[in-house]
Amino acid sequence: MQGNNKIKLGIAPIAWTNDDLPELGKENTFEQCISEMALAGFTGSEVGNKYPRDTKILKKALELRGMNIASAWFSSFLTTNPLKETVDAFKLHRDFLYEMGAKVIVVSEQGHGIQGQMDTPVLTKKHIFTKEEWNLLASGLEELGRLAAQKDMKIVFHHHMGTGVQTFEEIDKLMELTDPRLVYLLFDSGHLTFSGVDPEAVLRKYINRIKHVHLKDIRKEILSKVKSEEMSFLNAVKAGVFTIPGDGMIDFEPLFKILDENNYEGWYVVEAEQDPALANPLEYAMKARKFIKEKAGI
Repeated sequence: MQGNNKIKLGIAPIAWTNDDLPELGKENTFEQCISEMALAGFTGSEVGNKYPRDTKILKKALELRGMNIASAWFSSFLTTNPLKETVDAFKLHRDFLYEMGAKVIVVSEQGHGIQGQMDTPVLTKKHIFTKEEWNLLASGLEELGRLAAQKDMKIVFHHHMGTGVQTFEEIDKLMELTDPRLVYLLFDSGHLTFSGVDPEAVLRKYINRIKHVHLKDIRKEILSKVKSEEMSFLNAVKAGVFTIPGDGMIDFEPLFKILDENNYEGWYVVEAEQDPALANPLEYAMKARKFIKEKAGI
């Protein structure tokens, strides 16, 4: 496969310090994180909870290491809270990312989400949106899409375990309800596989709406344990259900092929939240970089 020079490679800081479980990697500093990202051969990062929010300070730290900001997670609460609350928070988030040169904004609907609940089984107890909630979500996302477009940016919706948009059917529903010129999709190989969805099928169907890619693998034996023990999302992460691409059960070659053949343009972001005490972040980042070079030619 020929390397696509329109693809940029990033990695998420969640492998160094976990935002949902701050005790994982609490000893790792922001500077160590971005230095090791650069050392492993990546040129981009998403934003973690230890990153400075002062754009001048953040830009200088990144520029010293040849790094850029690819995007950053935004939690919307369109199905549970007044629209204005999400809009006001989104504008601040958008403007921060715009200053950092990012082109896409990762949005995940956290209304009724159970991903942060330590004892709620992620595969059997997630919320199912009502018709009214679907309409609130769709219209709210379109509004965020319009606000992003004011800065020549796009929102990419993150289907996510423990949320109302987790399954293939739910992704289909959201795509049907939203304007393709306003609401785009983030493709996450790990979350799809976790939820029992074929990532290749989603990629083929929505390749033209996918504007951001998270590369994440699944450990099959841990996933079986998550199912049998009815584990929560956070306990599944602690158990090691996620890993870097090439270290789990997903076949990435057809995924890279589809993206390449359709001239995907944007970021590949390795996002594999693990306990850094068990999976050394630099070591795994280097393994991931080697795998992408071998399999995608990038």
